[in-house]
Amino acid sequence: MKHQDCAEIGVESVHEELPGNVTQHRLESVIRSLSANPEVDALLVQLPLPKHLNEERALLAVDPDKDVDGLHPVNLGRLVMGAPGPLPCTPAGIVELLHAYDVPVSGQHVVIVGRGLTIGRPLALLLALKRPGLNAAVTVVHTGVANLGEYVRQGDIVVAAAGWANLVTRDMVRPGAAVVGAGVSREGKRLLSDVEESVAEVAGWMTPRIGGVGPMTRAMLLRNAVLAAERRAAALGGG
Repeated sequence: MKHQDCAEIGVESVHEELPGNVTQHRLESVIRSLSANPEVDALLVQLPLPKHLNEERALLAVDPDKDVDGLHPVNLGRLVMGAPGPLPCTPAGIVELLHAYDVPVSGQHVVIVGRGLTIGRPLALLLALKRPGLNAAVTVVHTGVANLGEYVRQGDIVVAAAGWANLVTRDMVRPGAAVVGAGVSREGKRLLSDVEESVAEVAGWMTPRIGGVGPMTRAMLLRNAVLAAERRAAALGGG
């Protein structure tokens, strides 16, 4: 789908598909080669990796200026500081969705269920920035928290991002709250949402359980790619 998206807007995309038993050394070598290639403007490592590979080392091998996922430690550090840089795609897509549907964020209490690198942690940092349209009070909880529902019920906005099917249930959500289903898991070939279907009966606003956040993630990926290309062109004196 990412290749299709690129083709639609005129971005040339290439795919380096490595075998599942690839070594860490080989993976990092390919990443560094792409990072050093002057014809490559943007690069991502498709996560999750096979369990024998070290994701942190793989992400560190990416040139931060070509990091289209916004997950390199340099770019996460920029997010912590509120400095310009590529934003992690799913958190950025969630914020765009909330703004597009006029869901108030500033001054609201956002409860994020999940503390993963790709969604929970960076989303908390992004929403807490003192900027127009952000500036929220953020609570991050996870599946190991006792009485999870007590935390979730406090949220004006609830983001489920734990990768645990039907984790957020109707009784956990305060009537009228906005609910974002960002986490998914698989049962065979079925894709399952972190948000129980009946939550829609009490939520004031809710993303589609499947197919809501995902397309926005891909859109933010393309935005980051275009911005990376523009930055490199400007640095090379190409305007």
